[in-house]
Amino acid sequence: MAVLPIRDRAYLVEHGVAFEEVDGNEKGVIFRGYVLPAGLFDQTKADILVLLPPGYPDVRPDMFFATPWIKLCRSAQYPRAADQAHDFQGSRWQRWSRHNDQWRPGVDGIWTMLRRIDTALEAAA
Repeated sequence: MAVLPIRDRAYLVEHGVAFEEVDGNEKGVIFRGYVLPAGLFDQTKADILVLLPPGYPDVRPDMFFATPWIKLCRSAQYPRAADQAHDFQGSRWQRWSRHNDQWRPGVDGIWTMLRRIDTALEAAA
């Protein structure tokens, strides 16, 4: 079942981003095999989950989640505020506590979340 707005889906297809929409008690989108910044983490790829709150896209998504869990290469530690678990669809995801106070309803979309994820991954290392 589609949980993303048409314009979000169109963006992901146009940009060749592999994704899976998940509908259940919590709605979300999973980016399968998301490529992580080279040389910074103990994984080269991970599945990234973004939970979609009721009212999305007028309401901002908050954090994102990863599986497998990701550690920093330089310290073999989890990044700051990324050491808690969140159970979703039978898997235990690594919660990346990154909050977004600058969401612009009617302007932002899944492309905004992808930029935020990339920025958070780069900043973590």
